[in-house]
Amino acid sequence: MNKEMLPVSFTCDYCEGAHPRILERLAETNFAQEPGYGFDSFSKSARARIREATGCPEADVFFLTGGTQTNATVIDSLLHGFEGVIAANTGHIAVHESGAVEFGGHKVITLPGKEGKLNADDLNTYLEAFYADEAWEHMVIPGMVYISFPTEYGTIYSRSELESLKAICSRYKLPLFIDGARLGYGLASPACDITLPQLARLCDVFYIGGTKVGALCGEAVVFPGGNAPAHFFTTVKQHGALMAKGRLCGVQFDTLFTDDLYMQISRNAIKMAMDLKAIFAARGIPLYIDSPTNQQFPIMTQKDLAPLEGKVLYEIWEHLPDRRLVTRFATSWATTAEQLEYLASLL
Repeated sequence: MNKEMLPVSFTCDYCEGAHPRILERLAETNFAQEPGYGFDSFSKSARARIREATGCPEADVFFLTGGTQTNATVIDSLLHGFEGVIAANTGHIAVHESGAVEFGGHKVITLPGKEGKLNADDLNTYLEAFYADEAWEHMVIPGMVYISFPTEYGTIYSRSELESLKAICSRYKLPLFIDGARLGYGLASPACDITLPQLARLCDVFYIGGTKVGALCGEAVVFPGGNAPAHFFTTVKQHGALMAKGRLCGVQFDTLFTDDLYMQISRNAIKMAMDLKAIFAARGIPLYIDSPTNQQFPIMTQKDLAPLEGKVLYEIWEHLPDRRLVTRFATSWATTAEQLEYLASLL
């Protein structure tokens, strides 16, 4: 391992810049004069490619700056002022977005998650109890449901789980929103039994993460049935999520969805994650959860972690009662076998 590359970081899946093909395309198109705000030819091409990849020819597609802005914007666009959004208690909008949704005036209504996932039976029980309460109009009314794919613990919903959630949402007329910040890593997992077109048909809106899956920045919001709320473009701008140089997102997503690049680079993250899992197993280091995607959660002691000091970066996820630590090691589209070998040599 070249010492100039140290320390090696597994803290997140956006430590690197962008895939070389994106950088090349940005350079090649740099001097082309194009309209702003997503009306450029690159964004139009990217929308067409995304509609084809999702099997949704009527889809409304918008490009936003980042995940937090996307979650806050989509949720605000779908809710009335008196409504809140249901999420697992470990959901990203409930834990790691600095109260962005609440800052916009909407409560995040949390239900206990199971391995990071929102359970359909729990959702149904909550909604039944809510409307059975004669005073429900004095409360924050549930207006939509939020899940992430993969979850914050690297787990993924099966097709049957999504079908169950969608059925309950339809019964109560609640939009189902899927946070796809790491969507490629979920779809590329061998444990995934759903395709992108199938996922698109089982929700009302989702987004395709670019920031964490090979792009410099940007997320692609997809309303599969052409069902974007009125004036969604204006809402995006109100939330500071609209780029004047919309071509930046357009070029990136056009490249990611050319020749299946998005899924190719996602599969690298999964292969590296499975190799990483094997490294921990070989050293007798247990995992907190059996994640089938790019986030792995080994339970480490201070003794285990001591050799990594200043050489390998990771995140502390939870503190256990016995003083052991749940750590998170994330692979990405850019993770290399050499980096894993270096980590293995230290453990």
